[in-house]
Amino acid sequence: MAKQCAVCGKGSLLFGKYNKLRGKYNPAPKVRKYPNLQKLSVPETTPKKLFQECKGEKVLACCKCIKALSK
Repeated sequence: MAKQCAVCGKGSLLFGKYNKLRGKYNPAPKVRKYPNLQKLSVPETTPKKLFQECKGEKVLACCKCIKALSK
């Protein structure tokens, strides 16, 4: 299973950053940030369009999608 939201497809981001050290910018290593994924069982009677393809399944969903499902 990929570390990716099954509903919206949100995945990890890779970016570099610069640290300022003694007046000069020192390139730091790249950092990978992961989304907050939680296991969720999607009910079969959901009216939301986003969740139509994963009705009645247990999926990994990001917290933003879980919040949208509860509204």
